[in-house]
Amino acid sequence: MTATAGPAGEQPSPETYPALPSGRIGVLIINLGTPDATDYWSMRRYLKEFLSDRRVIEVPRLKWWPILNLIILTVRPGRKGRDYDKIWNRARNEGPLKTITRAQAEKLATTLANERIVVDWAMRYASPAIAARIGALNDEGCDRILLVPLYPQYAAATTATVCDQAFRALMALRRQPAIRVAPPYYGDRAYIEAIADSIRTHLAAGKVEPEALIASFHGMPQKYFELGDPYYTQCQETSRLVRERLGWPAERWHTTFQSQFGSDPWLQPYTIETVERLAKLGIRRLAMVSPGFSADCLETLEELDMENRAKFLEHGGETFTYVPCLNDGPAGMGVIEAMVRRELAGWL
Repeated sequence: MTATAGPAGEQPSPETYPALPSGRIGVLIINLGTPDATDYWSMRRYLKEFLSDRRVIEVPRLKWWPILNLIILTVRPGRKGRDYDKIWNRARNEGPLKTITRAQAEKLATTLANERIVVDWAMRYASPAIAARIGALNDEGCDRILLVPLYPQYAAATTATVCDQAFRALMALRRQPAIRVAPPYYGDRAYIEAIADSIRTHLAAGKVEPEALIASFHGMPQKYFELGDPYYTQCQETSRLVRERLGWPAERWHTTFQSQFGSDPWLQPYTIETVERLAKLGIRRLAMVSPGFSADCLETLEELDMENRAKFLEHGGETFTYVPCLNDGPAGMGVIEAMVRRELAGWL
């Protein structure tokens, strides 16, 4: 229906315009991202968006631009594309992180089962984009949106950049929804118990007790921690709480950091160096878990379960077992549901 002209200064009647949808609540779960395909150009687009983020690479633009565009984006897309190809979900033609995050959103919507709540999902990099999904929730009448970054531990390069992108999206909206952001859950009892139970169940099924266990977290440059990022401290807290929950001896438990990139020192000890060192020390049975990831992805399936496994066996190890992430299993969904219900309190 269109407005009709009236005398100067006269306001249109309420019946002139259709009512905008409202009164609904959006829940947007968000993870890091995955390329749209494993070919060179798809990988290049993904890596360029990711590595151009000033939260991820805190290097002056004049220095970083030629390094990124003339060197890294020339050689890295091919290599990373081959890595992604090893774990690619060929049935859906997508990365496993996308498959799992979609499943988490669908299962959460079924569990919440509330007609006022609309559950959606997005990726910080590549698709589906945060701005597009916030716009879609807004169009569905969600005048309140809960953002759920699925990073157990806070880091400026993960949680903060999700918030940055979400608020950039809000800047383009005339009708902005109210926003809440779920906090990190590195020490939540439900999360700690779920991780501990997953380790216990996985190791019991293997019937071989490991001599050592590595809790591997994604790394970051050491200087980010020195500048005040709480990520390292929160990783250590998660690791300690899980170990204590399991009653695992401290001398057989190792907290390490993976995926270092570039020449600057990153958080240590490095995962792959620890794997090699333990094998050379005579450890023959090793288990690995990744409590910093809510879903399995390149860094867990290829880097930990393939690359680190090969390193351990190469240096004398005999049995290597990787404990999968919680993913969209019952325990993982229980953690997400508990967090979402807590954060929706007062809105429902």
